[in-house]
Amino acid sequence: MIENKIKTLRQAAKVSTVQDSDKIWCVIAGNEEMVNNVAYEAILNKDRVKILFREHITSRESFVTKKYDFIMLYGETSKIRDLSLISKESGGAYLKIAPYYVEDESNLMLVVGPEDNIKKFLGDVEKSTINASFLLEDKTTGFIESDVYITGWLPRFVRDITDPLFKMADVALSTVLISTEEEHIEKIKEIAKSNKIFVIRFKDILKEE
Repeated sequence: MIENKIKTLRQAAKVSTVQDSDKIWCVIAGNEEMVNNVAYEAILNKDRVKILFREHITSRESFVTKKYDFIMLYGETSKIRDLSLISKESGGAYLKIAPYYVEDESNLMLVVGPEDNIKKFLGDVEKSTINASFLLEDKTTGFIESDVYITGWLPRFVRDITDPLFKMADVALSTVLISTEEEHIEKIKEIAKSNKIFVIRFKDILKEE
């Protein structure tokens, strides 16, 4: 049911987020190199776009370490479009957040994490008594960096063979924008933390502008 809902929202997002506006917000997520390229281009065009924040996340689960970056931008629609193309061409995930979302939804929350973790998070939210709406979603088509650190215990010649195989693990990244009620914010943060994903209230981002 969640998968169908997200597919529908993804199609709606393609329409709603491309409407012209003077300025919009955008979150771009993926591997470190791609986000570095986006950040560099944003710095060169700082008169047209502003970097609100950037995060580098390292998450360890069982024997797997997952690493990814994401960046939050605010600026001219045309420049944001250019930066989102850098993400798209490199297999990144991006959400363009139009002003009417911020005006109409007082409790927006941005969630970022490995795809499997996000699916578990959305499932836990669905099963709870939380009233939440999933507004936008996108995921990487390129894979984020992952290492299986159990190989550190193996002899060097074995690691030379196995490391490349483990580093090819297919780990995708998802970004989701959700809306909820004030009384459910802390519970959503708890669910996100238990699923080892990043979550931030959009209102907190606006305070930093």
